[in-house]
Amino acid sequence: MEELEATTISVDAGVEGDLRGEPGDRQVTILTRESWDAACTELGERLSWTTRRSNIFIAGLRVEGQLGRTVHIGDVELAITGETDPCTRMEEQATGLRQALAVDWRGGVTCRVLKSGSIKVGDKVEFAP
Repeated sequence: MEELEATTISVDAGVEGDLRGEPGDRQVTILTRESWDAACTELGERLSWTTRRSNIFIAGLRVEGQLGRTVHIGDVELAITGETDPCTRMEEQATGLRQALAVDWRGGVTCRVLKSGSIKVGDKVEFAP
């Protein structure tokens, strides 16, 4: 995993450089600071959010359970398509992490790109009206 200060997200390829960004319902993943912190607290460990292997890390917007809602980040629009189910690789990172992420959508959400554009650290994150 590589942390970036800015990137481009497109309808055709998802996050620039991500081989799994093909069009579809799991094109981009979002993890929230609040959910990640809750999982880490349950584990009693402070882990980097990149351990989760999510595309985008945000704070201050509750995306859990918001199926069909559109999220605006920078120039980009993303439709929430589902919950990101934690995989067995999470157990390789920390014992109990998979279970801690399986509660209350803590593993984040999957999205489809509706509008291409650029995002950067510090961009406003909000739901479409």
